[in-house]
Amino acid sequence: MSHPSFWQTDISIRGERTIHRRQLLRLATSLSSAGIMSFPALVAQGAKQLKRKGKSCILLWMQGGPSQFETFSPKPSHSNGGDTKAIATQVPGIEIAETLPQISTVMQDVCLIRSMNSKEGSHPRAQSLLHTGYLPTASVQFPTLGSHVAHQLGDGADELPNFVRIGRVGRGGSGGGLLGVTYDPFVMSDASRMPENTTLATTDRRYRRRLKLRNQLESQFAKRGARQEVENQKELYAKSSRMILSPRMDAFDISQEPKSMQTAYGDTAFGKGCLLARRLLESGVTFVEVAAGNWDTHFDNSSRSQSLCQQIDQPYAQLLKDLKQRGVLEKTLVIWMGEFGRTPRINPRGGRDHFPRAFNVALSGAGIRGGQVIGRTNESGTGVIDRPISVSDLFQTFCRALEIDADHENLSGIGRPIKIVDGGTSIDEAFS
Repeated sequence: MSHPSFWQTDISIRGERTIHRRQLLRLATSLSSAGIMSFPALVAQGAKQLKRKGKSCILLWMQGGPSQFETFSPKPSHSNGGDTKAIATQVPGIEIAETLPQISTVMQDVCLIRSMNSKEGSHPRAQSLLHTGYLPTASVQFPTLGSHVAHQLGDGADELPNFVRIGRVGRGGSGGGLLGVTYDPFVMSDASRMPENTTLATTDRRYRRRLKLRNQLESQFAKRGARQEVENQKELYAKSSRMILSPRMDAFDISQEPKSMQTAYGDTAFGKGCLLARRLLESGVTFVEVAAGNWDTHFDNSSRSQSLCQQIDQPYAQLLKDLKQRGVLEKTLVIWMGEFGRTPRINPRGGRDHFPRAFNVALSGAGIRGGQVIGRTNESGTGVIDRPISVSDLFQTFCRALEIDADHENLSGIGRPIKIVDGGTSIDEAFS
């Protein structure tokens, strides 16, 4: 379903009565007549608020490709399962790896897909595929999922970025692509510190004067044939300036959280990233990606996976609890995934290699029905035997949960229309 425009829908605020568009128009007319607010300004404000009350998304990216056997698809009864044992979860009949005890307590809010599959086993290409829904090409720069969500649901005039990326994603993570630099992610390497270069080195007034002078100098450069480069640069400076001059920059400061909440998320880089993601969503950011890695366990897979799971277990579980307690999980899609899984057979170095034929994705919130498993692999974990899910199916499901039109087309630089998702069908049973 496409994201509704201001003129096609009613405004419904949780906990209050619905305001129909005709009522809003009458209200706008009366307020305008009374001189309280101009009609266009009121309509613009209404449209802006309507967009802000839409869906949002958090992507928990497991960079490097997590082992399904040591996370959500343990195989303790088969030699391919290694040393990892299974534990029961809060949902009867669903078991996950013993390395994720905290996540086992929130499984009622997790829809676990055990039958993801693709044909791409190269890190950069698979990272691109799972971020954009497309394999990379030389002719088209495909936008990442976060850029699409920012483009479709975000507010381009907002003071804070619509798309924030925290941590190392990998070479295939990409950005705005054909949508332009406006939809590139705002990248942070460390959630425990305020973003770099966001403190003014001078007064507010002098800073604005410097921006004006810079625009005058660049206009001369644009006239000499560099108009597009100058426009891109202006976009970046405009976005950056709105952000660093905004009083809402406090959203990036996780030290303002109570100590009990900081402890609940855990003292890890990933935990701090998850806490920051929640703060940013509350401040109006539409899409936040938090990366954890490196899951590329070609050697010593068992102990390395155990260490990585200890880093993500508590923060992931706390994020779901926190969003649910605050009443925003129902409008926030939370995705846990990496670029592929790991081989069933353990190699001579005690590691697992790349395996795109069967891996896991976990979904929560935004209408997703938790407490269920979709798909199944055979006893050895070497292949999917029930409900195979393609990357296109997965992206169709993302769009459905976020109420984005998957068939929406954007034009490439040569005028070629590119759909957000090419093919696939959303996973119907994933929804309530």
